[in-house]
Amino acid sequence: MGTREGKTNGPPPVVAVLPVLLIQFGMSCLGILIVLLKNREKLSVYGLVRYHAGQSLAGCILVSIPTVVFLFATNEMHGFLPFQGMFLTKEILNASVPFNVFGYMVIALTWGFGEGLFYIVLADKINLLYNPVGFFNQGAFLCAIISIAIHGMFGFDFMTLLEALVTFVLMYGSLVIWQRTENAWGNILIFFVVWNAL
Repeated sequence: MGTREGKTNGPPPVVAVLPVLLIQFGMSCLGILIVLLKNREKLSVYGLVRYHAGQSLAGCILVSIPTVVFLFATNEMHGFLPFQGMFLTKEILNASVPFNVFGYMVIALTWGFGEGLFYIVLADKINLLYNPVGFFNQGAFLCAIISIAIHGMFGFDFMTLLEALVTFVLMYGSLVIWQRTENAWGNILIFFVVWNAL
């Protein structure tokens, strides 16, 4: 039944999509949370510290350049809005206050902070097995491949291969920078201002 304003009754949009938000949180953050609690590890172990933050930010901005150039060259840059690539963002932002604020914070926590930290923790655990020496980093390499696979960059046409390449540079480069600087804020920044933001 409609209201006088022409809107339909029913749960607020955020409540309607809450199950999807919880699934996304489980995919991106729950595993990290379990690992941190099980091992009683602090976030500082994974580079969420102040020292070398400038180097981490500068390095991660540098490895983001190929992705930004690719988006610009292929007319896929839609203007800046963090997490616009997530299919729930527009619905949540169109909801009323405070549901839109809460929903957007959950998206930021999940796909900004959580996804960025996910790759750092995964790379760290892989590197415990291989102990990388020199520039080649097994954890960063496997995480870059996983990212390409998760985002469906399959195909042998030139544009798909190019997109996979710039994604590889972004993911591999940022994780190597994290290892070298022992600071992860640059990696987290990528997920707020580049990945799903342009």
